[in-house]
Amino acid sequence: MRNMLMIACLLSFATMCGCRTAPTPEDKAEQWRKAAEQGHAPAQYYLGHCYNMGEGVAQDKAEAIKWWRKAAEQGNVTAQFILGVCYYMGEGVAQDKAEAVKWWRRAAEQRNSEAQFWLGHCYFYGWGVAQDKAEAVKWWLKAAEQGNSEAQFCLGKCYFFGEGVVQDKAEAVKWLRKAAEQGLEAAELVLKRLEQRGGTAP
Repeated sequence: MRNMLMIACLLSFATMCGCRTAPTPEDKAEQWRKAAEQGHAPAQYYLGHCYNMGEGVAQDKAEAIKWWRKAAEQGNVTAQFILGVCYYMGEGVAQDKAEAVKWWRRAAEQRNSEAQFWLGHCYFYGWGVAQDKAEAVKWWLKAAEQGNSEAQFCLGKCYFFGEGVVQDKAEAVKWLRKAAEQGLEAAELVLKRLEQRGGTAP
């Protein structure tokens, strides 16, 4: 009797606290859908993620793109970056590097460092946009100043070789060191080689 009373009290307490079973992936996807259909950009992004990964819904890359685009068009920076990746890789959509550049630019203008890094890459190599190494340096600098180690590494190489910027080996070492301090192995190797060769070659 005492145990029964204790169980009843615990159940009552759980009800008062609103304790429920953890939602299933299907529950989560349905909640994201309800909010997404009302135009909520973060929900649209997460619903796209659900379709991309097959979490709580059947995996459908094209449907993921649909919801990411809705979020991206509302200015959701993460959706803009992911949409750029999809167009660049041809995931769930026909490959289109110019379209990738378009979405990465929008995310980059909102200070997304990954988008800034990839936009710099596109300008450096002329992927989806006219090649412009000075423009590449501009975007890599923006990403590097936010701590993006890959951008710091690319910026270091640009300064070392004078690509897109006036050659400045001291500035090159500065950025390579920043990347190395974050554990970027490529930067560590280049700095080691520079030390061995007296700073004359990467």
